[in-house]
Amino acid sequence: MRRTLVPLLLLLGVGFGAAARAQAPAPATDEPASAEPSPAAPAEDAEPQESEVAPDSPRASLEAYLLEGRAGEWAKAARYLALPEERRSEGPVLAEHLKAVLDKYVWFDLERISPESGGDRKDGLSAGVEKVGEIPVGSRTQPVYMVRRSDDAGPYWAFSPNTVRRIDGWYDQLGDRWIRDRLPEALLLPGPFGIVLRWQWLALPLLLLGAWALGRLLGGVTSAVLGRLLARTENTWDDRLLRRIGPPLTFAWGLAAFSVGLSSLSLTARAEDLFREAVHAGVIVVVFWALWRSVDVLVDILLGSPWAAVSPSARNLLQIGSNISKGVVAGVGALAVLSAFGYPVTTLLAGLGIGGLAFAFGAQKTVENLFGSISLAVDQPFRVGDFVKVEDFVGTVEEIGIRSTRFRTLDRTVISIPNGILSNQRLETFAARDRMRLATIIGVEYSTTHEQMQQVLEGFERVLREHPKIWPDAMVVKFKEFGASSLDIEIMAWFQVPTWGDFQLCRQEVLLGFMKVVEEAGTGFAFPTRTLHVFNEDRPQPREDPGPAAGRPPSDAPPPGTSRPGDLPTAD
Repeated sequence: MRRTLVPLLLLLGVGFGAAARAQAPAPATDEPASAEPSPAAPAEDAEPQESEVAPDSPRASLEAYLLEGRAGEWAKAARYLALPEERRSEGPVLAEHLKAVLDKYVWFDLERISPESGGDRKDGLSAGVEKVGEIPVGSRTQPVYMVRRSDDAGPYWAFSPNTVRRIDGWYDQLGDRWIRDRLPEALLLPGPFGIVLRWQWLALPLLLLGAWALGRLLGGVTSAVLGRLLARTENTWDDRLLRRIGPPLTFAWGLAAFSVGLSSLSLTARAEDLFREAVHAGVIVVVFWALWRSVDVLVDILLGSPWAAVSPSARNLLQIGSNISKGVVAGVGALAVLSAFGYPVTTLLAGLGIGGLAFAFGAQKTVENLFGSISLAVDQPFRVGDFVKVEDFVGTVEEIGIRSTRFRTLDRTVISIPNGILSNQRLETFAARDRMRLATIIGVEYSTTHEQMQQVLEGFERVLREHPKIWPDAMVVKFKEFGASSLDIEIMAWFQVPTWGDFQLCRQEVLLGFMKVVEEAGTGFAFPTRTLHVFNEDRPQPREDPGPAAGRPPSDAPPPGTSRPGDLPTAD
């Protein structure tokens, strides 16, 4: 029910906002009766004058009559009818009937009624005569005149005698006369907004409900008939399109039923124009609503094509294009609806053109982020769910939006980066890896013999080759160098696994195998060691030999009274 009633209610809301616009009845020709002065030509619309309204002007009298009629004060409203003496007792009834006729056929724009005491003297009519409207009768129209009168309260304007004589005939041609003669007076007064009578306001919800039910029924029948016809075709996109445009089709039938039912309410001229504008706007809504929903079908067709199936970037670009297309359709549809209600759309478009420069400066970052999202969709550096590294953090891609992209870090925090900035950063995705690398250095003890080292190297390579996930085309198991505290063996291998969790499991299995190989070889893993030489500075040091130059015997000379081997005896 919401899919059909809500759009119509929104249209009526916009329409009532437009109801405040002043409109004048279209000019028409008529030959006045002999009792009335004959106009030389139809009155031309004049620009409203910003002058004070004279209390005895046609505008003031017409406004007073309308106000008294809206309040139901028909005895007071009868003052503004130029009644013959024999019909003065019928004044309240005639005033009420005239108000019903005017509400049905005339939409008064008081700004176009003369505010001067003598009336409009440029309309070609005699002095003291003012034409305020026209009533359609068959294929012709009859004018509504006001003439200048005076009584004990002073001068004023009243509907002319010829106009008063035509009231009964005009009233007899009203379609809702039968209900007006039977309803209580309270229901014949204007309701909210002053454009629809109270009984009509009560009938409108019933009409809406009936239009919804009928639209629902006819929409279902139409969908069923079209579905049977389309089922005979080999294509599937037409079936999807029919399902997507089902709600707009139901709304169209409801709109048609509502439009037909409006004629039975006999709305006032102002309300009739308003609701007809709403129906016209509803037709526009149906068209653009169907287009908006058809975009999804078109995108599904393109996504199913071979070139899009093998290109992730094309699929993302189609999704972004779908969102942009829907936005354009919705924007153009909104402008068309406003135009249907008479809003100055051209002024709005001109304002958009003038505001283009302000948009270029104010929305610079927004446009940059939009093109950044398109760049990410085309280049496809990552997808939702990928584990990536962006500059100084790593995380999982949670959402790629039009403005920004969100990442879930290892600490379970969320980082949001605008797409314009992200498209210029260094991006590294781990999800694109076809295999994952194990690179490590294993050190064994310096006490390892040559035979043990050979046994360890062969065992490490055997463990790697026997693993079911190993990539056998490239593998490194080499004695690398004599390290500071160990004999270093370089290990490099690749595992053909898709996720980080699978890689961690493979790495664990291989390292456990390495431990078994080292144990079987009879050696062990080295651990960092360092040799410290301790020097005691408190221990006395031998003095240096000053040598012969200091008047002392050389350090290698024997003590006094002794001789070195090979020395000849000497005499004192």
